[in-house]
Amino acid sequence: METTIRISQEVKKQLDKMKLFDKASYNDVIELLLEDNLELNEKTKREIEEARKEVKKGKVVSHEEVKKRFGL
Repeated sequence: METTIRISQEVKKQLDKMKLFDKASYNDVIELLLEDNLELNEKTKREIEEARKEVKKGKVVSHEEVKKRFGL
């Protein structure tokens, strides 16, 4: 089922810039935006959980320690 949505000219211009190719539809652009947002959120959640596990295990190194180890 298709529908029509109302967007401002500014949003339309931004969507036009985001098209991967000239003949891409606005639906294609919006799908990519939604997909990227969902993937990022889930990916970020997993990365945060993994980082928490590493911190709890004491497997972290300070920025100063890294600089010292690499002679920076």
